[in-house]
Formats: sequence, C-alpha cells, structure tokens
Amino acid sequence: MIKASREFQIFAKSIGSICNLDCHYCYYLKKEHIYPKGESFRMPDDILEEYIVQHISTSPEQVIRFSWHGGEPTILGLDYFRKIVTLQRKHQPPDRRITNGIQTNGTLIDENWCHFLASEGFSVGLSLDGPQEMHDQYRVTKDQKPTYEQTMRGYKLMQKHQILCEILCVVNSNNVQHPARVYRFFKQIKAQYMTFLPMVEPQPDAENSVSQITVPADAWGFFLCTIFDEWRDQDIGRIKVQIFEEAVRTAFDQEHSLCIFRPTCGDVPVIEHNGDFFSCDHFVDADHKLGNIRKTSLVELLESPEQRTFGQAKLETLPHYCITCEVRTMCNGGCPKNRFIQTPDGETGLNYLCAGYKRFFNHCRPFVAEVGAQWRREASKKQTPSEKALSAQATSKPGRNDPCPCGSGLKYKKCCLGK
Repeated sequence: MIKASREFQIFAKSIGSICNLDCHYCYYLKKEHIYPKGESFRMPDDILEEYIVQHISTSPEQVIRFSWHGGEPTILGLDYFRKIVTLQRKHQPPDRRITNGIQTNGTLIDENWCHFLASEGFSVGLSLDGPQEMHDQYRVTKDQKPTYEQTMRGYKLMQKHQILCEILCVVNSNNVQHPARVYRFFKQIKAQYMTFLPMVEPQPDAENSVSQITVPADAWGFFLCTIFDEWRDQDIGRIKVQIFEEAVRTAFDQEHSLCIFRPTCGDVPVIEHNGDFFSCDHFVDADHKLGNIRKTSLVELLESPEQRTFGQAKLETLPHYCITCEVRTMCNGGCPKNRFIQTPDGETGLNYLCAGYKRFFNHCRPFVAEVGAQWRREASKKQTPSEKALSAQATSKPGRNDPCPCGSGLKYKKCCLGK
C-alpha cells in the first residue's frame, strides 16, 4: 500500500459548487460552469466510496482527516453524511482514527444535523461575517434575502450540542473598517475559534486592479493589529485566532499549518463531485486539472510532477523583495492567487496584501520574540549540559555555502548573509 510522502488536506466537493446562497464575493459558485450544463453535482455513491478508500490508503498519518466542502455540503442531506461515516467505518484500518470537518453557511443546520455532528465528532467551519448588518450585506439567498438569522440559529444549535465550531469571517471593504466591533461581536457570542479570510477579487479587465468589495491592503493590516492588541491583552488562552497562532509558530521554529504561509504549497488540493483532481481550491480550472481518481490513483496525483511543480512555483517565483523581507518566515509571500502586483522596484509577483501582512507581522514580532525567548528559557532549565551544548551547536551560524536557515533553498551567502 503506497502512502503519500507528506501530510495533505483534501477539500472534497461532494456537491461541487452548488449552494443555497448567492454570496456576492463567492469565488466558487462560478465553478459550476466548467462542467456541462445540466450535470448533477451530487457525488455518486461509487465515486464517494472510491474516494474514501483512496484517501484512507493514501494518508500517511495515524489520524486520517476528511474535509467536506462546497458549495454548501449540507444540501446533500443528512442521510448522505450518514452514508459517508458508514463507508469510513467499513474501510477504516483497526489501528487508525478518522476525523471529519465540514464547512457550512449554517442556514440548514437543525436539531437532527446537530445530533449527528456531535455524535460523530465533526468539527465545523461556520461562515459568519460579523454583526447582522455586516453579515447580511453580502451573504444573501438566491433571491437576495438576508441570512444572518438562519446562520445564527444554526450556530446557537451547535453551541447547545457542544460541537466544535470555528468562525470563518470573510473580511471585505466594509467590515474591515470595524475591527473592534467585529471581534467583540464574536466574543459576545462566545466564539472560541476564529479565522479571518481577506477578500481579494482581481478585476480581469484591468491589470493590478481589484473590485470594490476587496479589502484594502493597508486596512487589512490595521484590522489585524487592532484585534491582535485586544487578544493579547485580554484573550490569550481563551480564544484562538488562526493567523495569530500561525505567527506564534515561528517562535517555536514550527512549520506553518496554514498553506498560504508555507514556503511551498500544493498540499491542499480539491476532489470535485465527479472525481476530478485539481491542484488547489483557488485554482479549479482547466490548467490545474491533473486527472481523475477513477483513472489515476490519488497518491499518484498528489505525488505527480505537475502537483510538485505547482507547489514549488510558490517559492521559485518569490520576488527578491520578499526573500529579503524581515517577516518572510511569517508570510513566505502569502497565497499565490493574490500575487499579482509589482514590488517597489517593479518586479512582478508581489502579494496584493503585502502592505497589510507586513504591518501586522512587524506589529506582533516583539510579542512572538518574547514567547520564543520564554519557551527557550523554560526548555533550557530542563536540559542537561550535553543537551545544551548540542542545542548551541544546532543554532550556530551557518557557513557561507550552507543552505540558508530561512528555508529559501538558496545558499546562505546569496540569501540572508549580511541582513
């Protein structure tokens, strides 16, 4: 049994791009048009089972993680997800564990869904953009009706059933102006896990231009800094904010868990409703369709030269402006889908959100450095003299021709030497 050489997370689109809402900023709704008109987007039972079998056999980790995305996966109905867990149990190796996550707008969540999600240990990502007027501005039904009340009803039911729920807040040109209000609203509803997703929508007819709904880069940085300050002063240990967690990982020399901040990407592909494999959720198009799991095994697609090239391109196209940036290890150029503007010296491939990320990561660097220093002090107290000597040797300055410790893949003399 061949397993993948690295950990991966697949966004399984068992309903394709079909959704009961018509959110103005949704990038995935239009993916319906890459398939023939009139196609059913419900993943058939045979492909569903084939995907589950291949995912289990390919996963290299002790815990096998499934992520169910859309569109809106709850459209499939509860019986479909009962079938999913039945198939998972049928093929689950006796010495391994399976977990499930589902991303939803929450509008179809009811008591029956909650009983199922709680009993099966599902984690839930819930789309909620802040207080009612902010949420309802862009998150609407097909007939342009507001959705806040339905979403909050689902959220409160999940709270009642103690389901692990992470708030997924899309930050756009409107709610970015109210960082404290957004954050305090989430605290008010007792959210413990928050992810802020910056809305970036390039204008296809205008180079380096974005839509009016797009979050301004500088405002994005101010938004994060404002929330970070309140979190640092009041909420450490009570609330987890994904980007803050990612920044702090650098204090422990840990690899980023979020793909957009890793030096390379390609570990979060998509399986569409018919078994098609795409390189990434943001690159579901003809150029990034690498095959179909009915004809080519999942492990072959994950390990394919095309997928490797896709992931490596993030590093190889990183502008020099980013390579020499003081917060590079926190950012690594961000998501490739947003790297469409020029650096100050005219080089292409800079992230549209660079100014915001740079502002935020520099803002939190003193805190991250102190966390790292405290951790090293505590670790040092527990080390024997020989362990301390080995630790000092491991952290000594590299030679000019050694690989640069920043992870760029360049020699030290051509990268961070002299910085």
